[in-house]
Amino acid sequence: MLPLTMARPGETVIIRKITGKDEVRQHLAELGFVVEESVTVVSGIGGNLILQVKDSRIALDRTLANRVLY
Repeated sequence: MLPLTMARPGETVIIRKITGKDEVRQHLAELGFVVEESVTVVSGIGGNLILQVKDSRIALDRTLANRVLY
């Protein structure tokens, strides 16, 4: 499994695992980052990503993006 920061812009991946403390995993789940959900990388600058999740675009910094594995 690879962290979301390794995905290229335009690539769609399926979330396989979310790591971190319960609060972090809960926060990501509230944003729509759940296991088996597809996520499309819209753009990335320096490890910070803009992602398309369901019908929303969400920005994640490098630290949070590294917690989402595909």
